[in-house]
Amino acid sequence: METKTIVLETLKQADKPLKSGDIAALAHIDKKLVDKTIKTLKDEGLIHSPKRCFYAPK
Repeated sequence: METKTIVLETLKQADKPLKSGDIAALAHIDKKLVDKTIKTLKDEGLIHSPKRCFYAPK
């Protein structure tokens, strides 16, 4: 499964905005990879940051 899909599904399943470290722990992938993926997803408009360092799906 592609990392973008994993991160997006993890965010959708969460009931609140998550930090990148939380996403990495829940998805069992490296935090650096999550950080890169978050930037890509934000650029594509699929996620947003409701408060600093927290991410949620749009």
